[in-house]
Amino acid sequence: MEEKVRARNKYRKPTTLRCSAGSRCSLPVFLWSLVGCFFMLHLYSLLPDKDANTGQLQIHPGRLFPELEEVEEDNIRIPPPKGKRSPRAAQRRPKKITTLVDEFLDESSQLRHIFFPDLKTAIDPTKNVGNDSFYYYPGRIWLDTEGNPIQAHGGGILYDERSRMYYWYGEHKDGPTYRAHKKGAARVDIIGVSCYSSKDLWAWKNEGLVLVGEKTNETHDLHMSNVLERPKVVYNGKTRKYVMWMHIDDANYTKASVGVAVSNSPTGPFSYLYSKRPHGCDSRDMTVFKDDDDLAYLVYSSEDNSELHIGPLTEDYLDVTSVMRKILVGQHREAPALFKHQGTYYMITSGCTGWAPNEAMAHAAGSIMGPWETMGNPCVGGNKVFRQTTFFAQSTFVLPIPRLSGYFIFMANRWNPADLRYSRHIWLPLAVAGAADQPLEFGFGFPLWSRVSIYWHRRWRLPYRWSE
Repeated sequence: MEEKVRARNKYRKPTTLRCSAGSRCSLPVFLWSLVGCFFMLHLYSLLPDKDANTGQLQIHPGRLFPELEEVEEDNIRIPPPKGKRSPRAAQRRPKKITTLVDEFLDESSQLRHIFFPDLKTAIDPTKNVGNDSFYYYPGRIWLDTEGNPIQAHGGGILYDERSRMYYWYGEHKDGPTYRAHKKGAARVDIIGVSCYSSKDLWAWKNEGLVLVGEKTNETHDLHMSNVLERPKVVYNGKTRKYVMWMHIDDANYTKASVGVAVSNSPTGPFSYLYSKRPHGCDSRDMTVFKDDDDLAYLVYSSEDNSELHIGPLTEDYLDVTSVMRKILVGQHREAPALFKHQGTYYMITSGCTGWAPNEAMAHAAGSIMGPWETMGNPCVGGNKVFRQTTFFAQSTFVLPIPRLSGYFIFMANRWNPADLRYSRHIWLPLAVAGAADQPLEFGFGFPLWSRVSIYWHRRWRLPYRWSE
């Protein structure tokens, strides 16, 4: 009997899978297993998440608001040159091909009105009602509630939970543009830091100058002949103080320091404290980032803008600690704008080309102190030149949109070196979703975090009733 059972079992197919290296079924089983895993992950990604702190459902990008991620093309034709050249002149000196960037930098360009529309097309919250209300028009003049152009260049936004109000701080550049010397950069004398308040991120009330420049004391950091750029404000819950950090420099950009000011109110006045070179290093373009655990960090371009430095602030936010890490070494990046999504830190930076626009880069890290990985150009839409010039703008801040997990507002400046007071505010939707499209520099293959996309729109607005 035993022998018969053994004989039957001898020809029975095993119920377990053989997945040895020489097995024929190992590869198909492995592939189908991968397909099943990806399918389950896809189903899981379709489920709404709950915020760990509030318990509220979080909406993911690319599901309910596809209008924010529409790819808009913007083809601008370069006009033919004025006048005709003789054949002999063309042979002696062939005419240089004019690029769209050349047209942007040319004050007399026939395309000037496209890059810098005049006051007739301004965004006016007091008049734009009905179908035009709450729409952003990147590149147009943006008026405050008093009908004046918003002067908040190179700045950032603070949401104050106590007043439930947004405060927009930035450089006040409503003065004449000039050069301190023949080879100097275009500049405006220090006037101060402006502050605007809003509940809806569209209609902004002018709260005045919250940090005022110095007119008489030539030794003061804020003397009108010096440089004050990229002011950022964070609130310290322990000291109940509003702390402003900014780039402080002289007209030749040799001081390369940060300045610190403090106030009891988001609308000032701010008292200027001091300036210093953080960690003993030169510091130019900078930003301040406050994390979920209330720790704050200073990020700044250093070593002649060849790298970025990052380090935590002291508990009162009034100074840096001795801890510092060098990131993006040798990449020559400036204008850092940090934000965080689902435990991953992201940053948008620009290249170093003065007032001229250049290509943005997105970076990501699992820890704010690094290592940071470069993920590529985040710009989507417009045209190739638009994407290579960050839509003719430079990053300054990234603002999270409440209750819209994965969506942010990318804030940038379209600088007008001919007349800096009329530089434009470029606000565009930024989404964190989808697979990254560029391999890691230091890791293996592609990152686990999502790609960052900044979408070009001529006209757009936030989803209806997002703030309620």
